[in-house]
Amino acid sequence: MLKRILSLLLLVSLSVPFAAKADEGMWLPMLIKRLNHTDMQKQGLQLTAEEIYSVNNSSLKDAIVQFGGFCTGEFISPEGLLLTNHHCGYGQIQSHSTPEHDYLTDGFWATSKDQELPNEGLFVDILHHMDDVTAKVLEGIDNNTPEEKRQQLVAQRMQALAKEASENGKYVTYVRDFFNGNEYYLFVYNRYNDVRLVGAPPSSIGKFGGDTDNWMWPRHTGDFSMFRVYMAPDGSPAAYSENNVPYKPKHYLPINIADKQPGDFSMVFGFPGRTKRFMTSHGLKLEVNQLNKSRIKLREQKLGIWKEDMDKDPANRIKYASKYASTANYYKYSIGQNEGIKRMRTIEGKIADEDKFQAWANAGDAQRKATYGNVLSDIADAYKNIEQYNLGTVYLNEAVLGTESLLMAYRMMPLYQTLNTNNPAAVQKAIEDLQPRLESFFKDYNPASDQKVFAALMKNYYEDIPKDQQPAYFKDLVKKYKGNFEKLADYVYNNSFIVSEQKTKEFLNNPTQKKLENDPAFQIVNSIIGNYRSNIAPKLAESNAKLERANRLYVAGLRLMNPDKVYYPDANSTLRLSYGAVKDYSPQDGVLYNYYTTLDGVMAKEDPNNEEFVVPAKLKQLYQAKDYGRYANSKGELVTDFITDNDITGGNSGSPVINGKGELIGLAFDGNWEAMTGDLVYDPAYKRTINMDTRYLLFLIDKFAGAQNLIDEMTIVDHNSPGAGDAAVANADPKTPQAELLDAAVTEAQQKLQDGNKEFKIKKEKGDVKVKLQVKD
Repeated sequence: MLKRILSLLLLVSLSVPFAAKADEGMWLPMLIKRLNHTDMQKQGLQLTAEEIYSVNNSSLKDAIVQFGGFCTGEFISPEGLLLTNHHCGYGQIQSHSTPEHDYLTDGFWATSKDQELPNEGLFVDILHHMDDVTAKVLEGIDNNTPEEKRQQLVAQRMQALAKEASENGKYVTYVRDFFNGNEYYLFVYNRYNDVRLVGAPPSSIGKFGGDTDNWMWPRHTGDFSMFRVYMAPDGSPAAYSENNVPYKPKHYLPINIADKQPGDFSMVFGFPGRTKRFMTSHGLKLEVNQLNKSRIKLREQKLGIWKEDMDKDPANRIKYASKYASTANYYKYSIGQNEGIKRMRTIEGKIADEDKFQAWANAGDAQRKATYGNVLSDIADAYKNIEQYNLGTVYLNEAVLGTESLLMAYRMMPLYQTLNTNNPAAVQKAIEDLQPRLESFFKDYNPASDQKVFAALMKNYYEDIPKDQQPAYFKDLVKKYKGNFEKLADYVYNNSFIVSEQKTKEFLNNPTQKKLENDPAFQIVNSIIGNYRSNIAPKLAESNAKLERANRLYVAGLRLMNPDKVYYPDANSTLRLSYGAVKDYSPQDGVLYNYYTTLDGVMAKEDPNNEEFVVPAKLKQLYQAKDYGRYANSKGELVTDFITDNDITGGNSGSPVINGKGELIGLAFDGNWEAMTGDLVYDPAYKRTINMDTRYLLFLIDKFAGAQNLIDEMTIVDHNSPGAGDAAVANADPKTPQAELLDAAVTEAQQKLQDGNKEFKIKKEKGDVKVKLQVKD
C-alpha cells in the first residue's frame, strides 16, 4: 500500500528546504559509482549507478547517441525515435528544403514512417562500452622518456588498442587522452548510418529569437528536431535501404511533464566537445588577445556580407541559412567569452593558482623540484614563441579556409596529389571521394557572395599576417593588382573553374595536374598551405611539443598537490554526465531571472517585421484559446524553457535533461551569456544551461503539428516526480523530524485509502518543519 501511495502523488514541502548545490564537472559515466553516486543521491537521484551506466544491462547510456559527430541525441520511443536540437538537425532540414518545399520556414512532419526523409552522410554513434587503458598505453613510459619517443609509443599503442577493439570493423573505436595525457580511455561504439528526418517545427519556433537571443536568458525557443534511426532486419547497422527497420534501443527515455521547482535534481547526459580548464594564464591571454579577437573581427565581416545578400534573395537565404547560423554561433560566443574572462578576473585567478603551484614545487624534495620546478617557465616560454606564429594558424582557418571557394580548392588537394602517380584507380577514388562534397558545395553556393567574402578576408590576411610569414606567390599577386582586393577577386572568380559547377564537372571528366595547378583559387590555397607547412608549422611544432609535456606535468602536479580533491577531466567529445538542479540566478544587482519562461513571453516578443521574432499564426491561435491540453503547468501556463546549473559546453546541444527517476524533463540547447567562459573556467554563480521544456515540446508535436502518430510512440509520465526536497526527506535519518512527519503522513494516508477515501490532503507540522501530502487516485 505504501508503494501505491507514493506512486500516485506525493508532494512534500519543507520550510527548511534541501539545498541542492551546483556541481562543477563533466564526469565519465563509468566512474559515477566510485566518484559521484553518493553525492548525486543526496541531491535527489533515485537511480542506482548501474541504471546510469552498465555494460551488461540496459542503462541510461544506451538511450544517448552522438548525433552526426557534433551534437547529442536521445531515444524517446521503442522504435528508434530520436530527439535532438533544431540547430543540430538544421543542416538536414535545410538540405531537404527548396523554395517550393521550404521546411525551414514551414516545418516538416512525417505522419507515417514512409514519409521520413533519409540523410546521406548522417550517422549516430551509440556507446557500447569504455575502458581504462592507461596502464597499457603508458607501460614503460615515465617522465624521463624523451618526448618524441613518448609521442610515437603512445600514438602506436592507442591505434593498436582501438584496432583490436574494433573486431575487424564491427565497431567504431578510438582511444582518447585525459588530464593532458596522464590517463587514457578506450571507447567502443556501434555506428548507425540510416538516420531519417521525422519532424521539425518551423524556424520561427525552432530558432525563435535568432542571433539576438542566442546565448541569452530569458529564452523562448522551441529548439528541437526529430529523427529515426534504422537498422538492418537482423539488428545490425546498415546503410540506407528501404528494407531497413526502426532501431530497437536497449533503453529509451520516458517523458515527464510534471511541474518543476527550484532545487529539483537534474542531470545532463551527452557529448561535450572541448574544454580547456587546466589552461594556464599564458594560454588564456593568447585566447583573449589573439584567437577570440581575430575570430570576432573576421566572422563579423563575413556575416555582414552574407546577411546583406540573404536579405535580398530568398533562394540565397536558404542556401546560407545553416552556414550563417554556424558562423554566428561562435562569433557571439567569442565576444561573450572575452567579456566573461575580464569580469571574472580569470587570468588573475590563474596566476594566483600558478603561484601556489610554484611554491609547492619549490618546497618539495629534490625529485619534486626537478620534475615540477620548471613547468610553469616552460609553459611561458612555449606560449611566447607560439604567439609569434599562431596568427597564421588562426587566419588560415578563419580567412583562407573561411572563404568557400578556397576551402573547396583545399579539398581538391588529395586529387592533386594522385594526378602525378600514373594510378588511374587512385585518381578515380579521389574523384569519388570529392563528389559528395562538391554536390553539397554547389547546392548551397553563391559565387557573387563568396567573391565579396574573398576580397574582405584576403585583405585582412595580407594586412595582419607578418609579411615574412606570407608566401611569395600571394604577395606578388597583391602587388600585381596594386593592393586592390576587389580587382584581385575579379581575377580569381572570373578565371577559376572551382567557382562554376559546370566547369568543375568538365575538369573532373578529364582532370590534369597542370590544369589544377593553373587555377587561381587553387594557386592561392596551395601557396598559403605550402608556406604554412614549410615555414610556420615546424616553428610551432617544437613549441607545442614543449607545451604538451609541460601541461601534462602541470596537471599531474596539481593532482599531487591536492590529493583530497576529486578532479574531472576536460571534455573531449566523449560521453559525460553532469548533475545539478533547476535554479534561477541574478545576473546583476537588482535583477533576478526566474527559472522558467512561458508562451506569454513568445507573444510579448513578437515582431512581424523582424524574421527572428515572427510567431506562426497557428501558435497565436492556440495561445489565444489557451488550448494547451495536458501540457499546461499547475498555474495554467505553457512553459517554454527553463534553466539549470548543469555544467555543459558545445557538443551537449541536444542532450537530455533528466530528473532523478531517469525521465526526460528537457532538452539542453544553449548556455547563458554571463557564463561564456565555460570552456575555460566554471562560474558557479552564473553558469546556467538553457533547456527546452518537455511540455512545450509535446505541445508543439501534438497541438501545433497534429502529429499524433509521434505522441502515440512515446511514454508520457504526467505524475509529479519527487524533487530535491522530497529526496531530502526520503534519504533522511529515521530519527529526523522530516522522517517522522513523513511516516506519520504516510500512515494516515494508508488508512484513508483503506477506508475508500481517494482524494484528500494531509498537513503536518513539527517546529519549523512542515510536511504536506496530497494523494489522488
